[in-house]
Amino acid sequence: MSVATSELEALVRREHPNPHAVLGAHPGHGGVVVRTLRPAACAVSVLPDGQPAVDLQQIHPGGVFEGVIEDAELPLHYQLEVDYGDGGKFTIEDPYAFLPTIGELDQHLIGEGRHEELYDKLGAHFREHQDVNGTAFAVWAPAARAVSVVGDFNSWDGRLHAMRSLGATGIWELFLPAVLPGARYKYEILTQDHQILLKADPYAFATEVPPKTASIVFQPNHEWTAADTDWLRARAQPPQPLQRPISIYEVHLGSWRLNTLEGNRSLSYLELADELAAYVKDLGFTHVELLPVMSHPFKGSWGYQVTGYFAPTSFYGSPDDFRVFVDRLHGSGVGVILDWVPAHFPRDEFALARFDGTALYEHADPRRGEHPDWGTLVFNYGRHEVRNFLISNALFWLREYHVDGIRVDAVASMLYLDYSRRAGEWVPNQFGGREDLDAVSFLKEFNEVIHGREAGIISAAEESTAWPGVSRPTYLGGLGFGFKWNMGWMHDTLGYFEQDPIYRRYHHHELTFSLMYAFSENFILPLSHDEVVHGKGSLYRKMAGTDKWQKLANLRTLYAYMWAHPGKKLLFMGSEMAQEAEWSYERSLDWHLLEHPAHAGIQALIRDLNRVYRDEPALWELDSDPAGFWWLEPNDADANVLAFARASKGGGRVVVFAANLSPVPRSGYRLGLPRATRWKEALNTDSTFYGGSDIGNLDVLEPEPIPWHNQPVSALITLPPLAAVWFVPESQ
Repeated sequence: MSVATSELEALVRREHPNPHAVLGAHPGHGGVVVRTLRPAACAVSVLPDGQPAVDLQQIHPGGVFEGVIEDAELPLHYQLEVDYGDGGKFTIEDPYAFLPTIGELDQHLIGEGRHEELYDKLGAHFREHQDVNGTAFAVWAPAARAVSVVGDFNSWDGRLHAMRSLGATGIWELFLPAVLPGARYKYEILTQDHQILLKADPYAFATEVPPKTASIVFQPNHEWTAADTDWLRARAQPPQPLQRPISIYEVHLGSWRLNTLEGNRSLSYLELADELAAYVKDLGFTHVELLPVMSHPFKGSWGYQVTGYFAPTSFYGSPDDFRVFVDRLHGSGVGVILDWVPAHFPRDEFALARFDGTALYEHADPRRGEHPDWGTLVFNYGRHEVRNFLISNALFWLREYHVDGIRVDAVASMLYLDYSRRAGEWVPNQFGGREDLDAVSFLKEFNEVIHGREAGIISAAEESTAWPGVSRPTYLGGLGFGFKWNMGWMHDTLGYFEQDPIYRRYHHHELTFSLMYAFSENFILPLSHDEVVHGKGSLYRKMAGTDKWQKLANLRTLYAYMWAHPGKKLLFMGSEMAQEAEWSYERSLDWHLLEHPAHAGIQALIRDLNRVYRDEPALWELDSDPAGFWWLEPNDADANVLAFARASKGGGRVVVFAANLSPVPRSGYRLGLPRATRWKEALNTDSTFYGGSDIGNLDVLEPEPIPWHNQPVSALITLPPLAAVWFVPESQ
């Protein structure tokens, strides 16, 4: 078998799209012809199994060697002995002796954008292939002229390990024997205009600690515990999340707590696995939600500028360490939700931006492909390979890391073509509208797939507009999310609590307006990290009040109102102890505040709110059903009083909420009650346990047969100042 000089030249220039067609073992000349490309080698020999060594002859000055093994037949196992003179002599397996590691069915599904386990085919996978251990590399780069794998194992020399193109799929593939887990690598991509790009693997399971940017071959070894198995089994059983209590503690792992004994470093995944799990369990939260843990080069992005979508950030440990973290939280009865960022990605040259020299993952037109707010790039949701990348990524975290939900960041920026753009800076859709129809289609497909494949998981959208049906099923025309963040409730509620009580009568219906739309979506009530950064101040600082006592009293009332209001709950870390300073990713929460009874009281309140909330189905079973809510007193603006009732399915259990949002105690306030039975306080934010003045209703309430607030009976109650009380029937 002879090889044209042009093909040898292409090999040496690293431009050959199928080096396996030339290199490796091929029939010819009365035996098997073996060729190899070993630049700078003095001599190369082939060592066939059971036969004597054969010296190869250099047939091209660029380092191509060739020889014939007489009377041999394929398949043939052999090794190469490469002599670099003073550089040493090495015996290696020939990478070009191996068949592709991606089969025809996989290629077909990838070509159609329907491969849900794409992460198991693309990337770097340590495995046994043709009885040899090594790493299978595969990457999507359809516009590349050529691609090579470079890394520790070949001195980062792109000449040694050129990949083969798998045709129309745009995938390049190569199996490298003896490349073991822990090896660092990248892809060296030759573009159509002959530029050489050095790119990290989009599908890498592990990455170097920034500022280093190499990908790392990783083989998971974590064995999930029986507690995790039980957790996943229970999660898949009815009822589904909408009918369950959900109270979420939002966490930035790097700044939750620092190790002061070791230079104020962030805690590792393994340290957090114990400490955060115990803390969240003690406070009674059902879930933690993590600001993005996917690999990101700049801590100041808080994880929202992702460069490694399939790798947990190496800032806090290894991928298996993160598996231990999830495992321990599940063992403590706490679910894990991940923030996920399909809305944009950064321009870092080593990552996704112009990956093969073209706008591959992004749009070529900057009016669609660039994000004006964040200086980032926008995914091309109309490209089925990009949708496949993102959807398989979501499935990856649900399946490989056993996480319980995904919160999609910045959905509004995905839905609108004119998001943060002036006239002339955006391109209308095919109907002349401002809706990004590709993004809409992607979000629907994303939700259909993850809910169809992983039972009991949560999907939530951070969506700040009035887009209809965000949390409605796709078969009803919705986007298919399980939940939507209630940004309107957050904005109005914080706006109210910032008002001095003397002016609150003029803002009273900022608290009642949310019930006009509370059941139009499946809502999560978020007091998130976005509300305590960028000069906004902490929640404590937002509260009205002439002194610290009033600020803390307002904060306690805000929390009691939030936990009683229809919708699941989300609170950012530090807010549970009335953090006074604005959050910074560079420092720890102010844990010393818990030495002060007033701040410890806020924490105790959160613990009790979660306890009563979880024990009372009336507070969560009908969160998205108006049958579970009715007003008792929505209009007493002059007294700054608000009251409503919540009921469980079938009305079996009921909770009454009443709040006095003025600094004046109100005794003898008549409140309508839905049942003619004795009532008791289930919670009072003015309790001295929480730092209050201990005004309240110590004895049970004996209703009188006086209809009030459209209820059959009523009672005279005491409402403490700047406080909220929850009442429940004495026996229910």
